[in-house]
Formats: sequence, C-alpha cells, structure tokens
Amino acid sequence: MVEKNVSLMVISDHYLTFVKDQIECIATQFEDIDVCVRCDSIAEIVGRIPIIGSKRFKLRSLLDLSEVPANVFIHRCSFPYLLFRWAKGSLGEGLFKAVDDLVKRDRIECDLIATHFLWPNGYAGARLKQVYGVPLVVTAHGYDIYSLPFRGQKWKDLIVWTLESADAIITVSGRNKECIRELGITKQVQVIPNGFRSDLFYPCDQAECRLTLGLPLNKKIILTVGNLVEVKGHQYLVEAMVDVIAKRQDVLCVIVGSGSLKKKLNQYIHSLRLEDHVMLAGGKPHDEIPLWMNACDIFVLPSLAEGNPTVMFEALGCGKSFVGTMVGGIPEIIASDEYGLLVEAADPKDLAEKILMALDRKWDQEAILAYAVQFTWENIAEEIMGVYKKVLDSDHTVKS
Repeated sequence: MVEKNVSLMVISDHYLTFVKDQIECIATQFEDIDVCVRCDSIAEIVGRIPIIGSKRFKLRSLLDLSEVPANVFIHRCSFPYLLFRWAKGSLGEGLFKAVDDLVKRDRIECDLIATHFLWPNGYAGARLKQVYGVPLVVTAHGYDIYSLPFRGQKWKDLIVWTLESADAIITVSGRNKECIRELGITKQVQVIPNGFRSDLFYPCDQAECRLTLGLPLNKKIILTVGNLVEVKGHQYLVEAMVDVIAKRQDVLCVIVGSGSLKKKLNQYIHSLRLEDHVMLAGGKPHDEIPLWMNACDIFVLPSLAEGNPTVMFEALGCGKSFVGTMVGGIPEIIASDEYGLLVEAADPKDLAEKILMALDRKWDQEAILAYAVQFTWENIAEEIMGVYKKVLDSDHTVKS
C-alpha cells in the first residue's frame, strides 16, 4: 500500500469500462485520484448532455452508474479537438495545454501521473512531467503501440520520446512488448493484461437471461460484442455464418455494438439471406453485457487487430468458451483449448470451422471459471499498484 496522503492523476480518453474498473479498484490506495478525460469522451458518457457548473465534479451526479468513490474526481479537458485531430504533432500539445490549464485552474497537486494510451495521453503526461517533475507511468494498450509508431518517422519519434520519458511502462500483452522493443526501447516493460469485474461478470441462468432479452430458447447462440468498425472483423463473422448454417440451422449469431458499419453489415446480412441467423442488437450499456454473455453458448471475437480485449476476460468470467483470432494478446490468454479456440484473422472458412467445433463440444465451465479468476480487476489492480508503488518509492528515494 502507498502512503495514504499520496495523490494520483490519470489521463485517459474516457472514464469507461477498463479505466473506471481499474481506478475503482485502486481508489483506496490514494488520498485523491484526479481523472482527466477529453471533453468529447465525457460527452460520450453522459449522452451528449452539456456539462454546466463546477469544473471539478462527480460523475455520479450526472448518471446512475455504480457509485464513484468519494476521492475520485473526473475532469473535462476542453480543447479544440477537431482542429488538432488531423495535425499529427499538435493533438498531444493540445491535450497537454488543456490538462496544464486545468491543473493551474483547480490547483491540482499529484505525486504520480498515470496515462492510458501513449498518444495523445502518454505524450501529454510526459510534457507534464517535464514541467512539474512528477513521475510518470504510461500504459500502451493497442493501436498506440502496434500501429501508430510504425506509420512514419514523426509518429515513431513522438512515441519513442513518450516511452523514454516514462518512469515505468506497462502494456497489456507480450505482443505489445515486442512492438516496444522493435522501437529500440530497452527499459523494463511490465506486461499486465486487462481484466473483468467479478461483481458483474459471473455465471447466471442461461434460460432466464434469454427470456429477459427476448432471445430464443431453442437455438444455439453465438455472441460477439464490439463497435461496428472494420477492425473488429464483423464482416468475416457474417460470412462465416453461411458455412455454419449449411451444417446446422439451429444457430443465431448476435452482434452487440454500434458504429459506422451498421448499414453496410445490414446490407451484407440481407444479401447473404442470413436475416434469420444474424441479429444486429445495437449498442448496449456495459452493465447489460453480462446478460448477453450469459445468454450465449459461445463467445466469438473476429477482430483483425487487438491489444488485449476486455470482452475476452468478461466472457471467461461468465464461464463461456472463447473463439477468437490470433491477434494481439489473445493467443497469450487463450493458451489452451480448455478455454477456447483460435483462428486466423480475416478467414471466414477457418472461423466457421472453429465455431462449429465449439458448438459441438461440451466445455468444462468450472475449468474456465477457475482460469478466469486471475484476471479479476482486484487481482490485476494489485499488479498495477506494484508498479505504481515501485515508482513512488524510487522517486521518494531520489528526492530524499
């Protein structure tokens, strides 16, 4: 445990899912936690409701979410996001200035800065470290390390500078760690995977969940959860369903998520005459996802790229077998066919074959649940706190 009077600042794109869950698990370890998110992300949380009044506010006053700990404060960081968005070197500076203005305006003091995603949040954290001399821990999650720094020299320089500026580096998968090494970073990198909330994701009666959601009781249900964007690979899952229903008709594939590909996917489903076998359920609140998880027979993630997807851990936490692509950190977690099956990305034939195998197999739910325990946020948070404490102890020694 760190000293009780120690304060933490977190810079993130949002206060949703893994950020929220992680922070709430470590809240008791700090005097205060100030979470700085871009105002467009706050708008996403509150359904585009304008934020008026206090510049330092409690999220629970805006939404009926699980209670935010009393020592956790959410801040909006307003800056001309759209203006900076397309200027590669400016988005990070824009966010840095917004957080710096907020720090000065609200007189925020902290002993440690932690950031999620290297760009622009990690970069902004590194600039704050330059100005205030506060130690920095950065977490690389996905595209920010396996894609962005390899798009050109300018991006590489920005990401490398951010990593070199950090006092500690966390990433969510061994594959991400390899990407960091490819950039020439030699300092220690701690691999700590994402996790799941054990108070939300646990086994429930399948029939009851289906009745609640209006899903059929007499079909095998395949579930996937993810934004309707190209990288999630939904089109390959839809295509795979042609081969699946050629073998068995008692299957319904449910896709939970919203996004720009909704119309295109609907048209694709219609063109393949899969209306009776593929259902676009739309986006759902996070606390409703356990119902969908428990209603399914198997969980499928056909992504083309990933860091270490939270939904994978949530599915395991519900005792569901996982069929997913061999991208990012997925093979590191689904390391045994006791827990799931792996497929090539963008290969609907392979995906269909593994889905049919998973549907035919009798899975050992108890073995899946026993394996999943290590990925509860309570356990993952202990590992994260180990990194934070080491940095704080080191900084204290240096200052002394």
